[in-house]
Amino acid sequence: MPNTIDLASPLAYTPAETAELICRAGVKKGRSRPDKVLLSGISGGCILSFGCAVSLTAVTAPWYQENAPGLIKLIGAIVFPLGLVTVILTGADLFTSTNLFTFVAVLNGRLSIWRMLLHWTLCFFGNLGGCLFVMSIIVGYGGIFDADPYKEEIIAYTTKKQIVPAAHQIFLRAIGCNWLVCLACFLGVQAKDLTSKVVGMWIPIFAFVALGFDHVVANMFFMPLGIWMGTPGLTVGLYIWKGMIPALFGNILGGSLCCGVYFWWMYLADADDEHDSQAKGVLHDSTSDEENQMGAR
Repeated sequence: MPNTIDLASPLAYTPAETAELICRAGVKKGRSRPDKVLLSGISGGCILSFGCAVSLTAVTAPWYQENAPGLIKLIGAIVFPLGLVTVILTGADLFTSTNLFTFVAVLNGRLSIWRMLLHWTLCFFGNLGGCLFVMSIIVGYGGIFDADPYKEEIIAYTTKKQIVPAAHQIFLRAIGCNWLVCLACFLGVQAKDLTSKVVGMWIPIFAFVALGFDHVVANMFFMPLGIWMGTPGLTVGLYIWKGMIPALFGNILGGSLCCGVYFWWMYLADADDEHDSQAKGVLHDSTSDEENQMGAR
């Protein structure tokens, strides 16, 4: 039996109410028409790519890279969340966030595994298409980063992120990445006003960027851009087997297990227990508006 939600309470939903909203959103996402999911994924990839490009611009400061690398890393981390936050607020789909929403719905028995996997697949390839479009057509042929020091920074960044680390390191970093991204999604759903949503999502995303974790969709922009710019040793094959695949499975594990299973077990698995006070509330007709907003994500 689904949790009920008290929309009259101020400021934010309780964790149990938030988990219920995430589950409902996962059901709606998983049952969406495939063409809409694919288009939403393309939009998500495009929007995130713009955030990635702005982040690259912000961290391109050679003197600071040499003398204050921690400071310039924090500056990039402050800027980067604008992409992910905009994706979520506009209702576009990202593969990483859907790991949380649809997996919780599956665990709660409201969505089939088949629909979840279909949604994941469409989101993944939609995100890839959107990232490659912005990277090549807008940024690449647009000559945004053709001049130094931007070109040098892209080569240095992609070397550090793809050539230097081992595959298992990228996998482990990807777990931490989507753990934080899905926490950001949870806080975004939990907040009721726009400012609180933005601040709540911004902080965990800032943390994953500052720590240098790997986001499979963001890397769909960064790594092809590095290949475009001629990063030594970086090829499509190397990126796929050493970068994309480890980051993909790491993100799935971080979002689905570390966040999805946890929130389901804590707040939804025993929701029928009459002694679970967090499962109680008053369900208003206006809940449908919140479901529509969450379902778009």
